[in-house]
Amino acid sequence: MLTGMIRLRGALQAAALPLDLSGVASLREHRQEVIDQLEDYVIPRLMSLDAPLLTVVGGSTGAGKSTLVNTIVGHRVTASGVLRPTTRSPVLAHHPDDGQWFGQDRLLPDLKRVDHPTNDHDCIQLVPTPAVPKGIAILDAPDVDSVEERNRILAGQLLSAADLWLFVTSAARYSDQVPWEYLKQAAERSTAVAMVLDRTPPDTFDTVAGHLARMMASRGLKDSPLFGVPEGSVSEEGLLPAGHAAEIRSWLEALAADQVARNAIVHQTVGGSIRILTRRVYPIADAAEEQVRAIADLGTLVKRQYDIVGTQLLTSAVDGTLLRGDLLTRWQEFVGSGELIRSLEAKVGFVRERLVNAIKGKPQQAERVGVAIESALEALVVEHGEQAAARAAAAWRATPYGAQLVDAASEDLARATRDLRRRTVAATQAWQSDLQEMVRNESGDVRTSARFLAVGVRGLAVTLAVTVLGGDQPPAAATESLRLGNRLLETVVGPGTAGLLRHQARASLEDRIGALLAGEQNRYLAPAGQWQLAEDAGEQLRAAARRVDDLRYAATMQKGSAHNGGHL
Repeated sequence: MLTGMIRLRGALQAAALPLDLSGVASLREHRQEVIDQLEDYVIPRLMSLDAPLLTVVGGSTGAGKSTLVNTIVGHRVTASGVLRPTTRSPVLAHHPDDGQWFGQDRLLPDLKRVDHPTNDHDCIQLVPTPAVPKGIAILDAPDVDSVEERNRILAGQLLSAADLWLFVTSAARYSDQVPWEYLKQAAERSTAVAMVLDRTPPDTFDTVAGHLARMMASRGLKDSPLFGVPEGSVSEEGLLPAGHAAEIRSWLEALAADQVARNAIVHQTVGGSIRILTRRVYPIADAAEEQVRAIADLGTLVKRQYDIVGTQLLTSAVDGTLLRGDLLTRWQEFVGSGELIRSLEAKVGFVRERLVNAIKGKPQQAERVGVAIESALEALVVEHGEQAAARAAAAWRATPYGAQLVDAASEDLARATRDLRRRTVAATQAWQSDLQEMVRNESGDVRTSARFLAVGVRGLAVTLAVTVLGGDQPPAAATESLRLGNRLLETVVGPGTAGLLRHQARASLEDRIGALLAGEQNRYLAPAGQWQLAEDAGEQLRAAARRVDDLRYAATMQKGSAHNGGHL
């Protein structure tokens, strides 16, 4: 069971609810309450079933809890508050021999242990005293209906960590709503409860006690003990006359001396807590799955926008749009007016001098064309990257939870990433390297020809790049120079190889541009990892809860079998 509860806690922690979906705020609180109950009480108690019975004294404002604790113990261990709300840390009184059970790694691990009074809500004061019987500990908690929120939260946390509630009320406060909300929770999860009717005048005690007993019975607490503590003068030590709390003290001493009775209370409270906890898990599992679906929907929105812009980008990259400005100028300088083509098409052995003159300076011009290609593709990709980011962010902002994530992101999701420009230049350079490798690999015997050697791998690679970027319908100003480029490529490597190279070069360009946009999408398309929500978080949570329920059922059947002489 301990292993099962630890796994359940892990599954709860993995089932984060980061998106502001409808109703998620209460479910986040719900989830945290379950985790707190596991960490503050259930898991520590399962690890230490032999630990002293933790009795938390809680109740209404002004009910006299601290005075009652001092009276039960027999000397002052906790200071009662004159002013309301009383702001101080909880006080835990225990026998000195039981001190090892209340270390930092035990019950309520988030509370720092101190040995002196303090107003720090994050501390718990430990008071070892022989006046408390071994096997039991008494914890004075803040008011459950305190006007100070932190007091109320701490009171609820402490009561949730208790094996036994000693719930204190008074004639003036016993019908207040807030305490009964806590008692309702105790009844629902079978927490052991004893009621104390404090500060009640003797002449009205029977009437008030009778009414309180009927209220307890109607709310599932008919089997809970009800103790009365009459009004009395409080000594300078903060104690009532000893006889006022003698019945409660005797009852607690009897529990401390009876291991079987203590174990029964622990198993009742722990078992009830586990039963309720597993029930409370299923709405969280449903909410986690809804979050996964919502995140998937957000991913779909982003993918749709990037697909649209990506299609536009690929079209613009190969439809001749880029053959203008500096790239067109550099390309025309390289390809010239046709002299190079005519020289290559002539019989090289007879016009060697014309060929040498035609290619003079071409290597440097090829490099300039390559640089211009880099600049043109860089500008085109960044422009479309900005468009895609703006569209994706707008699509997210159209949903309430998407807008939340856009605002919470560590970077501006409406803009392209800062390194898109650098990555585009690197991708373009890599693409041109690909083209050079393609030219080497596909040219075959042509690589040793004078024509091939005249233009060179770099020259043929930039020619291949331009013919791919030019497409089938280049701008009018580029039509003739693009035609010359295709002739140049076909003259050197042959029409068939030229067609194959263009196909391979275009596919390589599309892959690299696609990878650039995919990198941009990763900021959006991996939210499950970014927001720590596994796709199977809901099912893992249900599986952990079912495992705990199976163990609890098996334990119940085993107990029933033992009570029936081994027969089910």
